[in-house]
Amino acid sequence: MNVVVLGGNGQLGRDIATAFSAQNNVTSLTHDQIEVASIEPVRAVLEGIRPNVVINSAAFHHVEKCEADPVLAFTVNGLGARNVAQVTEALGATLIHVSTDYVFDGLKASPYTEDDNANPLNVYGNSKLSGEHFVRSINPRHFVVRVSAIYGENPCRAKGGLNFVELMLKLAHERPELRVVDDEFVTPTPTVQIAQQLVELSRSSHYGLYHATAEGSCSWYEFAAAIFELTGTKVRLERARPGEFPAKVPRPKYSVLENAALKSKALNVFSDWKSELKNYLARREAQARLVSA
Repeated sequence: MNVVVLGGNGQLGRDIATAFSAQNNVTSLTHDQIEVASIEPVRAVLEGIRPNVVINSAAFHHVEKCEADPVLAFTVNGLGARNVAQVTEALGATLIHVSTDYVFDGLKASPYTEDDNANPLNVYGNSKLSGEHFVRSINPRHFVVRVSAIYGENPCRAKGGLNFVELMLKLAHERPELRVVDDEFVTPTPTVQIAQQLVELSRSSHYGLYHATAEGSCSWYEFAAAIFELTGTKVRLERARPGEFPAKVPRPKYSVLENAALKSKALNVFSDWKSELKNYLARREAQARLVSA
């Protein structure tokens, strides 16, 4: 099977390309190789490859920059998704489109399912939701997959190369005390597990909208505490005071997703978030030993 990964050099895109490479012919494309915001290069590149499956993990996902430049955000995340949907539909290819928990406003205070109404609080969430609508209305062979609080072994370019795990461990070695918010709830999910879930979906014809996160939830404070506990890191961790770190852009306080659709079709591959974190840290330690050997 010919598989194309858009955003192939991203934190998630690299793991997607690796996961699909095990049994498929994978072409991983970066922003420099294909500009999704313009339909002509999308058509020219994909018609040359003739893929069976396209995974679109390309996005403008820096929340503050999206707020400052909504035209660019909607051009990439909305019209870019439309362009990919139109070309894949014409080619008869399946499209797996990666979306976000930020399509919700966080007011529900219990895990969001695929049946809940979206109500984004910021430009990024709105632009991603517009992309979802384009994909779902244009290419019937689609999987729209929402993810949350992702972290992985590949650098996250939008966050200076550090995911939350690496940032916490770095700061713990630089400071005697860390303060982390305890009133925002997410489901930390490793990119390698998301990639495995997308492989599983690609083998199915159960097209539609899916939530794809690890099981359970935690606050950012609880996530940090688990990181330090599992790594044996000694640092004084405190809960941030309300309003201590005011957000520059409105974000949902609660964006926990429930994988209801995956479970209803017996497709869910995720385990609980803390077990996934343990596995990530074990891979991280093994990699460090390899480098130092």
